[in-house]
Amino acid sequence: MNLLVVGATGTLGRQVARCALDRGYRVRCLVRNQTKAAFLKEWGAELVKGNLCDAKTLPPALEGIEAVIDAATTRATDSLGIKQVDWEGKVNLIKAVKAVGVEKFIFFSILNAEKYPNVPLMDIKRCTELFLAETDLNYTILRPCGFMQGLISQYAIPILDNQSVWIAGESTPIAYMNTQDIAKFAIRALEVPETARKSFPVVGTRAWTSEEIIGLCEKLSGREAKIFRVPLGLLRFMRQTTRFFQWTQNVSDRLAFAEVLASGNPLNAPMEEVYQIFGLDREQTTTLESYLQEYFSRILTKLKELGYDKNKNKKKEKKTPFKKPQF
Repeated sequence: MNLLVVGATGTLGRQVARCALDRGYRVRCLVRNQTKAAFLKEWGAELVKGNLCDAKTLPPALEGIEAVIDAATTRATDSLGIKQVDWEGKVNLIKAVKAVGVEKFIFFSILNAEKYPNVPLMDIKRCTELFLAETDLNYTILRPCGFMQGLISQYAIPILDNQSVWIAGESTPIAYMNTQDIAKFAIRALEVPETARKSFPVVGTRAWTSEEIIGLCEKLSGREAKIFRVPLGLLRFMRQTTRFFQWTQNVSDRLAFAEVLASGNPLNAPMEEVYQIFGLDREQTTTLESYLQEYFSRILTKLKELGYDKNKNKKKEKKTPFKKPQF
C-alpha cells in the first residue's frame, strides 16, 4: 500500500512513519522543510514538499496514494496558529483526500475533546471529527491523551538537572502512552475493516498523576525533585495576557490546554475492546514504569561513564610532569 504520512517530523508522526516502513508500506511524507526531514529519507521514506495551509500543494502529494495518516498539529513556536493549521489545513487535506478517492484516512484527535469547547485545540479537534463524519470517507479517528515522550522534558530532565518541576492546579490522572504503541494502532487501523468510520480511545495501561510520576522519577534517579506549584488562577491570567499579542497566541492556546491537564478530571478510558478490535496484545504495550526505567538507566550509565572519564583525565594530568616549551 502507498501511504502518505502528514506531520511525519513530529513526535508521533515519525513513529507512524517508522512503523509503516517496518511493516513494508511504501511511505511518502508531506514535509515543509526537507532538510529537517532528512532522517525520514534515510529510513526509506519518500519526501514531498507541501503545506496543509497551501491547498494547491496537496494533490501532487496524494498522487498514487491509497491511504493517509494525519499526525500533524501546530506547535507553540510555529508562526501559524492552531486555527490555520489544525482547522483550515485539515479541511484542505480532507477535501483533497476526498477529491482523489483515497481509500483510508486516519486522524488523530484528543480524548474527551467534546467536553472542552472553550479550549481551542480540543474544540478544533472535535469540529474536525464532525467534519469527517459528514463526508463519505473511510476514516478512523484515534484519540490519545498524552505522550510518554513529553514526560522526559517535563519531569525527568529537571529532576536530573536539579531544576524545579512545575505542577499546575489539581493533579490530573493521565493515561500516557508511548508514541511507538500509538503508531501500531494507526497502522492496524489501515488493516482492520472493523475500524471504518469509528472513533477509538488510544491510551496507556493506567493513569498517572504528576505526583506519582515525580515519585517514580525520584525513585529511578535517586534524586529529590524540587516542586513548584503554579496556581490555576495564575495559569488563566497568563493565558489571557498572551491572547493580546499575535506572536504569543499559540502559547495562549497551549495554556488553555494546560488548564485541562490541571483540572483534576481524569484522562483515561477502557481499552479492552479496542485491543480486541485492533488485534493487538495489551501485554506488549509499554508501561510508564518500563519507559522511565529505560531512560534513567541509559542516562545514569552515560553520566557515570562521563564522570569516570573526567576522573581518569584528572589522574593523567597529575601524573604527567610539566614540560617547559622549547622555543
